Amino acid sequence: MSIKKIMVVDDSATERFFLSGLLTKQGYQVIAAESGEEAVTKAKQEKPDLILMDVVMPGLNGFQATRAITKDEETKNIPVIMCTTKGQETDKVWGMRQGA
Repeated sequence: MSIKKIMVVDDSATERFFLSGLLTKQGYQVIAAESGEEAVTKAKQEKPDLILMDVVMPGLNGFQATRAITKDEETKNIPVIMCTTKGQETDKVWGMRQGA
């Protein structure tokens, strides 16, 4: 699978801008979402090849959004990578259980 379109999900405008800039310079098409809810909606609409997901966000957090995306028939095959400062082993295990 060739990765061309990446969705960056983060409630921090600074982080979205930084990651989007890095990816765009490498030739990727970038879609940004600032919440878990927006990520779920855009994943269905845009069908990105990869999602980079923050964990700590208000409303639907990254774990919940990942679970919604990976359990939905339309989006279940989109790989999700959790990008977070949460480094506990339980956070890693929980992320993988959500489908990341």
